[in-house]
Amino acid sequence: MRFGKKGKLSPRYVKPYRIIQRIGRVAYRLELPPEMSLVDKVFHVSMLKKVVGDPSLIVPVDTIEVNEELTYEEIPVAILDMQVQNLRNKEIASVKVLWQNQQIEEAAWEAEEEMKKKYPHLFE
Repeated sequence: MRFGKKGKLSPRYVKPYRIIQRIGRVAYRLELPPEMSLVDKVFHVSMLKKVVGDPSLIVPVDTIEVNEELTYEEIPVAILDMQVQNLRNKEIASVKVLWQNQQIEEAAWEAEEEMKKKYPHLFE
């Protein structure tokens, strides 16, 4: 499981955990805390990142509420920018949304119409 918004390209990293065991050539078993007992302890090497010591990249585990399906809902905090893309026959309005537990650099472009339906309080 990647700790990020489902369907996004940029993965989220939670915090550094100790590697307990190497499984095969591309998998590792990590030592995870009890509050992450629902998460599988074996990770593919592509889901891991070497610790670089930058604390701003680490998301506190207590702020993420993982449910039984091992997912969680991201909450939008603010709209940073708006743009309109002109296609041949129509215009598509997009907004740049800052999501909870993300840095400004990780803000994502979302369809304005969908955001107005789900989160009308952001446009007031």
